Amino acid sequence: MFPRSYNVGPVAIAPATVLAPMAGVTDTVFRRLIRAQGGCGLIMTEFTSSHGVVANSKSVKPRRSFRYLYFQKDEHPISAQLFGSDPQIMADAARYCQDLGFDIVDINFGCPVKKVVTCNGGSGLLRDLPLVENILRATRAAISIPLTMKFRAGWNDRELVAVRMAKLAEDCGLQAIALHPRTREQGYAGRADWTRIAEIKDAVKIPVIGNGDVVTPEDAVVMIGRAASSNPWIFRQIQDYLATGHYTSPTEQQRYEIMRYYYTMLCEHGASDAVGKMKQFATYFTHGVRNGAKLRADIYQAAQPTQILDLVDAFFEQELAA
Repeated sequence: MFPRSYNVGPVAIAPATVLAPMAGVTDTVFRRLIRAQGGCGLIMTEFTSSHGVVANSKSVKPRRSFRYLYFQKDEHPISAQLFGSDPQIMADAARYCQDLGFDIVDINFGCPVKKVVTCNGGSGLLRDLPLVENILRATRAAISIPLTMKFRAGWNDRELVAVRMAKLAEDCGLQAIALHPRTREQGYAGRADWTRIAEIKDAVKIPVIGNGDVVTPEDAVVMIGRAASSNPWIFRQIQDYLATGHYTSPTEQQRYEIMRYYYTMLCEHGASDAVGKMKQFATYFTHGVRNGAKLRADIYQAAQPTQILDLVDAFFEQELAA
């Protein structure tokens, strides 16, 4: 049965849903967009290099890692996700995140991207459990706020370590874990094997968060990633579905309103990459929109944020009048 809420140490997560960390997606503007739709219990930052955090904390000119960790008061509860392979660096970065005011620190042992794995980060560490333990113990000792981790089932189907990782996390004092039940070798291909989530749930007493292939309210486990990009309403839909057994799909008017709302937030935030973000999210937000391909093509050719807003307004004015 899907829980209404759960606790990560002293932090209450209600509803029991989490916005998964996604590189290039879950910045402060998108997280606040999700918050505004309702129904999401916990949001997370983009995954951030622990080495970058420590280096930037000592620099007089903060760089990208600090942008990744920027958040506003209305984003609580919020978790900072870090990746890296040096126990002391990870501990120092986690302590810095605690000082910034994050509610939770999460360590990424799941990213399958080659450049991260090559540096022994993300899912690359699934082949070195002694180092995982050193990282977890050093980080747990460095902070007083809850520590969690996200990981994959293993490097491949011959090297599955999900249960061992779960037990290791519990032994090291972590307050919750999240499993994406694919292997690193799978990437995002094939189907996520949810039986692996059940296996670790039986193995530990701390909260277990499931992630992978959650695309509709009927699929809901707890952690939602890529589906939230094209359907920011999914958290509210899950809440409605659990309460009533029904949920509504967004209308064309609502799709227009959320697209314009997000684009306006980007402009107000003063993001240097506002145009790039608008083009990126045009693909997500026009999914299922009648004649959406035409709007996407026009947006891809635009060069200014105001020009893109005008295109969105003109497109939907015509479509909604049809």
